[in-house]
Amino acid sequence: MPAENLLTTHKLSLSVGSKTLLADLNWQVQSGECWCVIGRNGAGKSTLLRTLARLREIESGSIQLHGKDLPEWRLEELARERAYLSQSRVDAFAYRVIETVLSARHPYHDTHYWESAQDHEIALQALRLLDVEEFAQRDVRSLSGGERQRVAIAALLAQDAGLLLLDEPANALDLSHQVSVMQILARECQTKNKAVVMVSHDLNLSYGVASHALLMMPDGSYLCGDKAQIMTVENLSLCLAHPIERFVHGDQVLFLPSAKA
Repeated sequence: MPAENLLTTHKLSLSVGSKTLLADLNWQVQSGECWCVIGRNGAGKSTLLRTLARLREIESGSIQLHGKDLPEWRLEELARERAYLSQSRVDAFAYRVIETVLSARHPYHDTHYWESAQDHEIALQALRLLDVEEFAQRDVRSLSGGERQRVAIAALLAQDAGLLLLDEPANALDLSHQVSVMQILARECQTKNKAVVMVSHDLNLSYGVASHALLMMPDGSYLCGDKAQIMTVENLSLCLAHPIERFVHGDQVLFLPSAKA
């Protein structure tokens, strides 16, 4: 499929109090691209993702989805175009896991109230993909933190939006599931022509699956583009305010913090 611009920002600025988090972001995310967003704690990564998801007011500048200004989208239409995974969540009610994932199908219920057989199959496929199908009838509150995270990602995939916004998707996952989740997200881009924008503190996981990178610098500036051009030791060291070293092991590129501050 040919790439298309899914998301565009023009002079987008973010701030907290008197602090500028991001100044004049001009950025395009195309279908098939997997973006990692990198920055220090407090750099504004989660704030950016929430703004892109329309869960926070745009302070300055504009955001367009499929060429249409983000505030102009009807909420039910927007829910079919973008899906959002927050950094943390609280499961307050005794929903079964299958019900939690089926809730992501609500944007498609224009003509019917109850979930269809197709909705159930999509939900089960997502649970199977995230290795949590065996928990389908369990109370979601009875699961471990990592299991809940995989259920949340299954729900995000079941929503079947073209733009996936994820805040630390590998959070609370064990090593094997960190790798598998990142590979699943990469495949969503490669085989389904979706776009992924994810916040991650793991440089190596990010570099392994991402096609592009957005670095949020401490002074509110930014760098964005192809990961190989953007994720250099010089750029990463400035972005993270700590010296970073780069190593090549076989066909893998690895980044490690330098012992020398």
